[in-house]
Amino acid sequence: MRDFPDDTRPDTVLTPSQLNTLARDLLEGAFPSIWVEGELGNVSRPSSGHLYFTIKDARAQVRCAMFRPKSSWLRFTPREGLRVLGRGRLTLYEARGEYQMVFDHLEEAGEGALRRAFDELKAKLAAEGLFDAERKRPLPRFARRVAVITSPTGAAVRDVLSVLSRRFPLVEADVLPVPVQGEGAAAQIVAMLQKAGAAQRYDVIVLARGGGSLEDLWAFNDERLARTIAASPVPVVSAVGHETDFSLSDFAADVRAPTPSVAAELLVPNRDDLLHRLRVLDARLRSLQLQRLRQAMQRADRAALRLNALRPRARLDMLCRRQADALRRLDAAWKRRLERERAHLRHADAVLRAAHPQRRITRLRERLAAIAQRPQSAIVRRLSKEALHLRGLARSLEAVSPLATVARGYSILRHEDGRIVRSVLDAAPGDRLSARLSDGELAVRVEAHDGDT
Repeated sequence: MRDFPDDTRPDTVLTPSQLNTLARDLLEGAFPSIWVEGELGNVSRPSSGHLYFTIKDARAQVRCAMFRPKSSWLRFTPREGLRVLGRGRLTLYEARGEYQMVFDHLEEAGEGALRRAFDELKAKLAAEGLFDAERKRPLPRFARRVAVITSPTGAAVRDVLSVLSRRFPLVEADVLPVPVQGEGAAAQIVAMLQKAGAAQRYDVIVLARGGGSLEDLWAFNDERLARTIAASPVPVVSAVGHETDFSLSDFAADVRAPTPSVAAELLVPNRDDLLHRLRVLDARLRSLQLQRLRQAMQRADRAALRLNALRPRARLDMLCRRQADALRRLDAAWKRRLERERAHLRHADAVLRAAHPQRRITRLRERLAAIAQRPQSAIVRRLSKEALHLRGLARSLEAVSPLATVARGYSILRHEDGRIVRSVLDAAPGDRLSARLSDGELAVRVEAHDGDT
C-alpha cells in the first residue's frame, strides 16, 4: 500500500459504497419531495411491474423510476413523448452510483394544470360557504316530476330513465338536452338549469354525465354553474362521472350521487317495496278493526252482566236493541271500510299496470320517429340558403373581376416577369410585353411612348 506523506494523508478514507451512501443521504435530505414536469422517454415496464423512464426537456434528462403498486394505479398509459407532471424525491442508486428520481405520483401535464385550477376554485367557493351542509336541502320523499339535464345520446340518460321506469313508473321524467363537454357546454348547462328552476314544474333536478377524464368533466367545474346550483329554487342532485370522480357541481349540489343510476335510485322508491308496505298496512288495519270489534263486544258483554245482576228488564231490552243496532252499524262500517281499501288497492294496481314501461317505450319510439324527420328538413333548408349565398358571392366576384373589364374591349399589359404595366413610364422602347384580351394573349414590343419624339 502506498505511503502518504504526513501533510497529505487524508483523515478519512471512504469506500465507493460509503461515498454513494453519503451522496444519497445528501440528495434525499435536500430534496424530500419535489414536482417535475417534462417529456417521457425510454419508457420500460418489466415483468416486476415497476416503471422505468426518463423525464427530459430540450437540454437535459433525469433517470426516473416508479415502483409497484403506485405504478399500477396510474390513470393513463405512459408512452414516449408524453408530457407529464410528477411528484417524487431525489435519490441515488448506490449499486451503480446513478442519480435518479423516484416518483410516488404521476399525471398528464395538462390534467395537472386543470387539477390545480380545480383545487383553487374549490377552496375559494368553500371559503364563501357555498358547500356548507347547512344550506343543503333534503330530497322530496315522493318526487312526481324529475328534470334530467344531460346529453340526450349518452349512457347516463339511459341509465337514469331505465332505473326510474323500473322502480317507480308513475314518476314523470323530462330529459333536458345539453352538451356535457367541450367549449360552451357549461354556459348551456347553466341556462338549462335556470330554465328548469324557473319553470316551477319539477320537484328535483338531476345533473347527469358518464365518467371521463378531468378535462372531459371540466364543464361541471365551472364557477358560474356551481353558483347557479347553490341558488336553484329546486333541490339538485349531481351525478357526474364515476364514484371516484368529483366535480364542483358535486360539492354545490344538495345531494351527490356516485353514478347516474344511483341518483335515480335516490329519487324514487321501489314499487315492489311500496306494494309490500300497502299489504302490510292493509293487514294491520284488518287486525286493528277486529281487535276493536272484540273490545266493543267484550264491553257489551260486561254491561249485559251488570244489567242482569240489577234485573232492570225494560232497560235491558232497550240496551240489547241498541247493542244489536250498534253491532249491525259497526259491521256495515267495517265492510264499507274494507271495500274502500280493496277498491283503493285495485285502483293502485290498475295505475301501475297502465304505467307499464312497455307502453312508455312505445310512446317514446313514436316521438323519436317524428323527431327523426326534423334534421333532414333542416339540412334541405340550410343547403338552399347556402346555395343562394354562393350565387350572390359569385355575382359579386364577377362584378369586380378584371376579366369582366377585358371582355368590354380592354386589355391588360404585363412584362415577361408578370409585372402589370400601369403607366407609360413602366415600359421602355424595345420592351417585350404580353397583352391579355378576352379571347387570348398577344406578344407586343414597345416602339415608343409619349415621351419619345
